[in-house]
Amino acid sequence: MTKNTFTLTNNQTGDTYEYNILEGTRGPSVLDIRTFFADTGMFTYDPGFTATAACESTITFIDGKKGELRYRGIAIEDLANKHTYLETCFLLLNSRFPSEKELYEFDLEIRHRAFLHEGLRHLFNAFPDNAHPMATLSAAVTALSTFYNDHIEMNKEEEYLEMAHRIISKMPTIAAFAYRHSLGIPFIQPDIDLGFTKNFLTMMRAYPGGKMHLCTNGHEHIKDVEVRALDTIFTLHSDHEQNASTTVVRGVASTGAHPYVAISSGIAALWGRAHGGANESVIAQLEYIGSVDKVEAFIERAKDPDDDFRLMGFGHRVYKNFDPRAKILKGLQDELREELGLDTELMAIARKIEEIALSDEYFVSRNLYPNIDFYTGIILTALQIPKSMFTPIFVIGRTVGWITQWIEFKKDETSKIARPRQLYMGE
Repeated sequence: MTKNTFTLTNNQTGDTYEYNILEGTRGPSVLDIRTFFADTGMFTYDPGFTATAACESTITFIDGKKGELRYRGIAIEDLANKHTYLETCFLLLNSRFPSEKELYEFDLEIRHRAFLHEGLRHLFNAFPDNAHPMATLSAAVTALSTFYNDHIEMNKEEEYLEMAHRIISKMPTIAAFAYRHSLGIPFIQPDIDLGFTKNFLTMMRAYPGGKMHLCTNGHEHIKDVEVRALDTIFTLHSDHEQNASTTVVRGVASTGAHPYVAISSGIAALWGRAHGGANESVIAQLEYIGSVDKVEAFIERAKDPDDDFRLMGFGHRVYKNFDPRAKILKGLQDELREELGLDTELMAIARKIEEIALSDEYFVSRNLYPNIDFYTGIILTALQIPKSMFTPIFVIGRTVGWITQWIEFKKDETSKIARPRQLYMGE
C-alpha cells in the first residue's frame, strides 16, 4: 500500500527517517520536517528559503512556471480587469467579494478613516525637507502604533478588521504627506467626496483649497484613465505570497509586536533595490541610456559576462514565464499612451528594449522577460509621479496584503516565533 510519506537515508550511518508529505490545494507538495533536528541532530540548509515553506496560507498562490497569480483563488487578470482595488482589499480580508451594500459601506469607512491624528501630522516637522518619502513613511507608520495601542491585543474579528481598515485608509495620506514634506509644500487633507485612488492623486497634486494647477485654459483635472491606471497598479501590488517584505512582516508578527510596527518593518524591507525599489531603478536606467539609438549597445553590454551592467526590470525570482502582472501593465501602458497622448523618449527607449529582449535568444533562453517593475516605473512617470514616490506607491498597494498576512499568522495556533538556524564556519 502506498504511503504518503518520504524516506530520507543518512549514507554516513545507514539510518533512515520517514516524514509526512503534506498536500496543498494548489502547487507543490511539502515535506513536513519539523522534527528533523530532533530526529537527526542536523539542520537543513536553504539560503534564501528557495525550497522552504515557512507557513500554511490561503491568501495568495503563485505558479511561476505557468505565470499564474491568484488572490483567494481569483486570477489576477480577473481582479485587475473587472474589479477595483477596494474590492480586492475586501476580498483579501474577508475571503469573498463584497455585496453592493458592503462595498458602499467599506468605501465610506475607508474615506472617513483617511485622516491623521494632529499629533502624527506634526511628526513630519521633525524630518529634514529632503528626507526620502520611504524613510518618513516607515517612521510615521511606527509612530501610528502609539495612537492605536489597543491593537496590540485583539481577539474579535471586528477588532482585526477595524485595525486593518485603519492602516489601509491612512497609508495613502501618510505617503502623500511624506512626499509633500520632502518638497516643503503644504499638506492637502483627504477629501471624503473622493474615492480611494483619486483622493491619493489629489493629495499629491492639488494646491491648498483642493484646486489643481491653473493653466491658461482653466484648471487641470485628474482624468479617469489616470485613476484607473493607478488603481490597477494598487491591485497588482496587493499581495505576492511569501516574498521578502511579507516574510519580514510575519517574522515581526511572531514576536508579538504591534501590527503597525510589523507593517513599518515591511516598508523598510520593501525599500531595497532588489525588492520594491526596483521600479525606481528601471527609470533611472532608462534615463541613463538616454536615447533609442543607444539601446542596442546597452543590450550587448547586458549580454557581456565581463561587463557589470545589467538590465533592470527583467527576470523574476519566482516567475520563469512572463509575469502575469507585467502583461496587464503592458496593455495599460499602451492605453495611457493613446488616451493621454504620451509618447516620451523614455517610453520609446523602453519599447525598444522590450522589442529586442523578447526576441533575443540570450534573454528568451534565460527566461528574462519584462517584469512588473519594468512597466510600473514607466506608467507612474506618465502619471506625473516622481521616482521618489514609486516605492511608496508599492507600499500603499501592498498594505492590505501585509496586514492580511499578519492576521492569518496571528490566528494560526501552530505559529511560532521565527528562529532560523545556521551552518557555523567560524573558529
